[in-house]
Amino acid sequence: MPRTALRVCPLCEATCGLTLTVEETGVTAARGDKDDVFSRGFICPKGASFGAADSDPDRLRGPLVRRDGRLEEASWEEAFDAVSAAVRPLVERYGPHAVGVVLGNPNVHTVAGALYPPLLLAGLGTRSLFTASTLDQMPKHVSSGLLFGDALAIPVPDLDRTDHLLMLGANPLDSNGSLCTAPDFPGRLKALRARGGRLTVVDPRRTRTAKLADRHVAIRPGTDALLLAAMAQVLFADGLVALGALDGQVVGVEQVADAVRDFTPEAVADACDVPAATIRELAHELADAPTAAVYGRVGASTVALGTLTCWLVDVLNVLTGNLDRPGGAMFPLSATDRARRPAGPGKGFALGRWRSRADGHPEAKGELPIAALAAEIDTPVRGVGAGRGSVGGGADGGPVDGGADGGGPVGGGPGGGAVDGGLTDGGLGESPIRALISIAANPVLSAPDGDRLDKALESLDFMVSVDPYLNETSRHAHVVLPPPPPSQSPHFDFALNALAVRNQARYNRAVVPLEAGRMAEAEILARLVLAVSDGGPPCSSGAESLGEHGADPAAVDALAIDRTLGKAVADPHAPVHGQDPKELADRLTGESGPERRLDLMLRLGPYGDGFGADPEGLSLQRLLDHPHGIDLGPLEPRLPQLLKTRSGRVELLPGPIADDLPRLARALDESRAPDGAPAGLVLVGRRHLRSNNSWMHNVPALVGGTNRCTLHVHPDDAGRLGLVDGGQARVTAAGGEIAVPVEVTDAVRPGVVSLPHGWGHDRPGTRLSVAAADPGANVNQLLDGTLLDPLSGTAVLNGFRVTLAPLSRAETR
Repeated sequence: MPRTALRVCPLCEATCGLTLTVEETGVTAARGDKDDVFSRGFICPKGASFGAADSDPDRLRGPLVRRDGRLEEASWEEAFDAVSAAVRPLVERYGPHAVGVVLGNPNVHTVAGALYPPLLLAGLGTRSLFTASTLDQMPKHVSSGLLFGDALAIPVPDLDRTDHLLMLGANPLDSNGSLCTAPDFPGRLKALRARGGRLTVVDPRRTRTAKLADRHVAIRPGTDALLLAAMAQVLFADGLVALGALDGQVVGVEQVADAVRDFTPEAVADACDVPAATIRELAHELADAPTAAVYGRVGASTVALGTLTCWLVDVLNVLTGNLDRPGGAMFPLSATDRARRPAGPGKGFALGRWRSRADGHPEAKGELPIAALAAEIDTPVRGVGAGRGSVGGGADGGPVDGGADGGGPVGGGPGGGAVDGGLTDGGLGESPIRALISIAANPVLSAPDGDRLDKALESLDFMVSVDPYLNETSRHAHVVLPPPPPSQSPHFDFALNALAVRNQARYNRAVVPLEAGRMAEAEILARLVLAVSDGGPPCSSGAESLGEHGADPAAVDALAIDRTLGKAVADPHAPVHGQDPKELADRLTGESGPERRLDLMLRLGPYGDGFGADPEGLSLQRLLDHPHGIDLGPLEPRLPQLLKTRSGRVELLPGPIADDLPRLARALDESRAPDGAPAGLVLVGRRHLRSNNSWMHNVPALVGGTNRCTLHVHPDDAGRLGLVDGGQARVTAAGGEIAVPVEVTDAVRPGVVSLPHGWGHDRPGTRLSVAAADPGANVNQLLDGTLLDPLSGTAVLNGFRVTLAPLSRAETR
């Protein structure tokens, strides 16, 4: 008999509650959960296709191991034995940084993806960490770290209470939101306008969101920072700066006034292609609104001035008194946040603590640019070779015979960054990356120059991929460890709740039993930690170390619990200060190690029961008793307690930002060609409601229609270049060229072309039958990986120059 089960959707950042219909062991239908405390019944096409994505026949059901150059089915024991036999000897011979880790953005959508990568990094001791963050959101992490002292303190617009929303480079009607977790983002924007509020969208495309807005500003791509700097200049020049409750909590206001003095509306108007009068109106509207928020996303982040743009977003929120204010830009407080610290100076945020070996890129938040991954693999050291072979070759740590995706919300990082591997010179040693662990990542499609990365992955001594598919990246692995589908896994949003527009907590256990032969994702990652770790040091509270390969995977969770409790009982601000950690561990509930860890985090969190200190507080059992979730209330002011800067205040003009401002001035000239004419065509990305990077292209219900890999070209540009609707064009840029179908439309402004991200499913050796039937073109193949935002290491995926030419029928064959 069919039954229903509740599940939060893991397919984008909106985290909508679903009611699933389950027959036998499969999900046959999905609809919105009208009783969900956060989404209230909203659902999008991705959520409605949960069952089809869950039961995709191309999903791997057991591990694969490379033998004689071919990936073949193997047992779980064989797979983990192969990992252990290869990785630890490589670490012992070449050092921990010779093992790279790549994390894709699906990690933030699973319980295991949030809990285990930090332990993996600690077990390896590697600084060679690459995540989807440097393809998406790292500029916001860096600007938040510099402003507030915490790279994870990201303010979100208080959508349900604001009177004015200025949105740059975001299209939430198609993306469902990004770095702003808000089920039914479209409905919330419509509600904003219905209550008399104002929505302004700054975007070179007339997106679905722009069509909804009161005002659409079709800016020239990549110039958002100039626009925002000019708006800040107007606030100062016209006496509109009003810090309000922030007065006394901010340093550097006068320095910002000096820094933006020359960026008048008249000075930036030509570069932005926005009239000076419009820029002044935008500034006055922002200042005059009862409450307001400025919000920028991918289009404003993945550009050459990405960190400066993200910084200026919050500069405007501060100067108008709208930061940390109801109706403004506020800081969520998730149920698992570690928020029990007093206000006062903190350790601050540092950049460039080490650099990449090949090109000297500085780290940011413990991560290196994923655009640099290929160079870290294929740039050799004199006299040292590399090779590729079957599993078992190279087990002595030497070269064997024969000579990862980013893209998305909260990116793929676990939030902690790499650990100190013991180097004193701030570098990564001399060895290239010889082994790679890729978890839910497909950088061959999502990172620049996939052709080079393709070749680099082929040269690795060893690679392990944790992925449900044999995709463009995992096809290179020596071992593939496939996690089960979402219906067979629990769900809690550790990362996305920290970006939610309303505080709440929801937890679902697996809705169907784990299929025979599969392994839970938590166990996969725990066993992987054991397979690559040297055991690690014992905990300060006396617990044993992790143990070696083959140990009980429950030891990984036990050690994590022990270490957390050891710190908590030593913290005078914690509700369990001075108590016995072993007695507290015995009181944890849950059916598994991950559940016990979630129970611990909830109990020690800001709403927790404190192990009895607050009988009404949160715990795992209380969440289980509320299957539609628990509403924890609207966002509330959190300053100054949230700040971790060295001054204990918002530092409005941090040193690295001040040092980068000359690039902003140079952008005024670089936006135009030497003859004064607009500087050619530039390319921007595009999101579709039925897509999320490369994830969804193997689900039949989510491909086709508007979700197509076509090049949007304005009619004026098409006519000038001889391009026709439905014809083919060659697109060329610094990294290479691709051929794509043309779609002539005035949804893009003249001088701008648009191509979606995540396509290019035409490489051999994959098992993606639906995606391969309509492969599309990989837009990132146009990039050579050298275009980066220097502060964050984020690849410039938007606003780069291209040339177009029509292709004849003969050339398209």
